[in-house]
Amino acid sequence: MKNININAMYFSPTETTKKTVSFIGKKISEKQGDSASFKTIDFTLPEVRKEKPEFTKDDFLIIGVPVYAGRVPNVLLDYLNSIEGNGAYAAAVVLYGNRNFDDALIELRDILISNGFTIIAGGAFIGQHSFSRTLGDNRPDDSDMEMAAEFAEKIYCKLSQTNLKSIEVKGNKPYRPYYVVLDKTNKPVYDFKKIKPKTNEEECIDCKICVEACPMGSIDNDNVAVVPGICIKCCACIKKCPVNAKYFDDKDFIDHKKDLEKKYKKRREPEIFI
Repeated sequence: MKNININAMYFSPTETTKKTVSFIGKKISEKQGDSASFKTIDFTLPEVRKEKPEFTKDDFLIIGVPVYAGRVPNVLLDYLNSIEGNGAYAAAVVLYGNRNFDDALIELRDILISNGFTIIAGGAFIGQHSFSRTLGDNRPDDSDMEMAAEFAEKIYCKLSQTNLKSIEVKGNKPYRPYYVVLDKTNKPVYDFKKIKPKTNEEECIDCKICVEACPMGSIDNDNVAVVPGICIKCCACIKKCPVNAKYFDDKDFIDHKKDLEKKYKKRREPEIFI
């Protein structure tokens, strides 16, 4: 097989998707030898998403996004639909917090197919849940990375074949609705999107790390306690704060987090499709 350009793209506010996708891409590139081209595109921050990537048949793309409410994050749909495949082969990866990947993988696959890619592989991997420090704690771990290495090996072998077709992956069509957060009376929490992180201003050192980490650019640079933009609950600001000054105090949010931690303790394992 002739060497092709290996490209790894990811949206990864807390860097678990980044760890998995970049690792897989690098492993494939290493298989090709020293002359291989390996490029990463981190589209976590808004400025990067202003650019519209374009690929050719000389490229292979592995792209990963986290699962939000069982689907591809809806804030990424415009950007994802702008990526041009032009006949390139690709692998779709989603990363979820030990609950379920639901229809996110099939949705990502379909988006890429509609953009002119042939999807030769798909994977659903596990990382620490964005809301929690205990759900999926320390994942992806060594076992996950072993599975990622096996996935990379299988992709590399498949790339030596010709006339590949897009694969089937687990999921429903039509896609299930986004996962709905329920309160303790089983009623939907309609204002869940309006819930935003708070700041302990006595502890805050105004380092601006939260501003730089927010994938939506939603935190005010002049006053980091103010969040005028939307919050997607990625918790990058919370998990990256060096003094633990960021937090959520909304009762519905806290109840939902505790409910997830209680229901989904059992370890889930990665699933690959190739």
